[in-house]
Amino acid sequence: MKRSRRNALLAIAGLLLGGGGLVAVNAIANAGTATRQSEAVACTSVAERLPRIPGPARGEVDRELHLLKQQTERANAKMSETRGGDEERIRIVLQPLGTERAAALERIEIAIERAGAERPRGLQSLALCTAGGRDANRVTAGGNTDGREQAGGNADGGAQPGGNTDGSAQPGDNGPSAGDFVDITSVAPNVQRIGKGRNASTGSFVSRCGVNEKGQFNSDNVIVAPGVGNGAHHTHDYVGALGVDAFTTNESLAAGRTTCTNGDRSTYYWPVLRDRDGVEQSDADQPGGGAEGNVGEILTPASVSLQFVGSPRTKVAAMPRFLRIITGDAKANANGGANANARWSCTGFESRVELKDKYPICPQGSKVVRISKFQSCWDGANTDSANHRSHVAFADARGNCPTGFRAIPQLVQRVTYNGLAGSTRFAVDSFPESFHKPITDHGDFINAMSDPLMRKAVACINAGRRCG
Repeated sequence: MKRSRRNALLAIAGLLLGGGGLVAVNAIANAGTATRQSEAVACTSVAERLPRIPGPARGEVDRELHLLKQQTERANAKMSETRGGDEERIRIVLQPLGTERAAALERIEIAIERAGAERPRGLQSLALCTAGGRDANRVTAGGNTDGREQAGGNADGGAQPGGNTDGSAQPGDNGPSAGDFVDITSVAPNVQRIGKGRNASTGSFVSRCGVNEKGQFNSDNVIVAPGVGNGAHHTHDYVGALGVDAFTTNESLAAGRTTCTNGDRSTYYWPVLRDRDGVEQSDADQPGGGAEGNVGEILTPASVSLQFVGSPRTKVAAMPRFLRIITGDAKANANGGANANARWSCTGFESRVELKDKYPICPQGSKVVRISKFQSCWDGANTDSANHRSHVAFADARGNCPTGFRAIPQLVQRVTYNGLAGSTRFAVDSFPESFHKPITDHGDFINAMSDPLMRKAVACINAGRRCG
């Protein structure tokens, strides 16, 4: 109908303009075609950048390459169908495309590594696509009201893959740079609060699981790379379930021991923070450690808070047992920031200032704080998804879940560190290509609470009580 109407209008224009009208009409039509062609989605070929594929991984890699092709085709179709200005259309199309490609590229990496070959490096830099010479980084900036970064939304315009936020990185630098730190006392207040509705669930439930004082570490990631040793390529702190590694199963979680005082057998893990001021850890030459650029003394947190809170709009439903949630993006600097969810602050400043892409320089007497606010909406059906994200979602700026999702208790993880006041010599562990950027901070969680314990948590949250 729209195309017929357009053609009719062009025909009328031609009649009104006489003989020259046909030329004018053709020029108008050709201009439109040229504009659409200039905005075609362009993505770097992945197949040309892959190393030799081991035989056992060939089938899975081929499937992912085909999926990447389909994603680009769908994005081109969506570009022509989407209304709005050029920048809005590019943002609407390229942001989700970048997320989809990043997930497919990660699956390719895992397939190759699982087949016994070295995990490819640098593939995540291929996640970003362009349209009309622009990518999502160039048409959006800033953060959402819930603290998540927009795609490419670094406050300084976005770090390029392998680059420092101040542009000072040189080839071979391991990061971070001086430009990745900021004096928190110089940052204007930026924390926004969401008002609570009549049906808000205002209670909380806390699991007290220690600070990993016994040093449970490894460089696995059982959610993203199950069955792959060193699948994270950086070292994780663990609290909760004991003995978690790449080979952990739902059954072993349910039957295992835990550091949590209330019997919570969930696993909570995040990349370690290191003091990089010349003191080496015992993993200085090990995978996940110094062999992959993660150097320095691993810092034991001063405190770890694992608090589940409610929704500002509605009562919460129970999480399913063995629900898996990852929040943030370990490759956010390469992926454009679409899934970044880092929050850094200092004690005494948390209610006013949260940093997304900078480490805080804290004043004397103040501790460095890392905060992870996990997704609080669930699709009601799945405990995981192919990209480990689609089955859960963040609430919008008013606290409402997307259509088809229901509110669940939101895990708010807060980790603090002593001894770093005034320091610019600490950094989070990261993939080698992520350069220890603060925006790459992330957290992982598998719910293994017993059903009675989860019911207790939900009852407390919905009744407005504080329980533990």
